This record gives sequence, structure tokens and C-alpha cells, in this order.
Amino acid sequence: MKNKILQKLYQGFVQLHILHHTKEAPVYGAWMMEELKRHGYNIGPGTLYPLLNKMELSGLLIKEKQVVNGKVRKYYSITPLGLDVFKDAGKKATQLFLEIKGRQNDKL
Repeated sequence: MKNKILQKLYQGFVQLHILHHTKEAPVYGAWMMEELKRHGYNIGPGTLYPLLNKMELSGLLIKEKQVVNGKVRKYYSITPLGLDVFKDAGKKATQLFLEIKGRQNDKL
């Protein structure tokens, strides 16, 4: 039960990570998996690519195919809607994290 709840929460964090990085530069799936791994998210292609697809279908990301070393690589970039959502979610996340951190400091 706990793992399912955490998985759902983490999916939102992962989406924010994706939006953050696509705001900086276009990203491709394998790079994003490695970046997420650096932050403690062990996400495989069977989870990441459907999530990227859903984000694209929701209008948050746009996909562009490029040939790299003879292989087609899909690069994802943030859309204006994605940027707007990222900014709004970022404000809420900042408020929450500051509140959580403030309460932790109160207990120390």
C-alpha cells in the first residue's frame, strides 16, 4: 500500500523534473532516465516512455525526431502550456517544501 502511494506521489515529482529539464534544453529518454536515477528515481523505459507520451498528448511536451549516429532519437521540449504548468506547480512545490522544512527545523 505504501509503495503504491509513494509511486503516485513520485510520478508528479518525475513530471516536474521532466518539465524542468525540457525547459532548459530538449531531452531524450535515455538521458532523462539517467538524470532521474541521479535523483533516486529508478525508472525504466516501460515507465518513462508512456509518461513522456502522456505528457505530449496533454500538450505539455512536443516531440521532435532526429537522426543521431544513424538512429532515430526522440527529443522532447516543453510547450508554452508545459511552461505555464511548470511555473504554477513550482510555486506550489516551493510553498510545500518550505513549510515541510520549516516544521523540521522546529523539531530540531
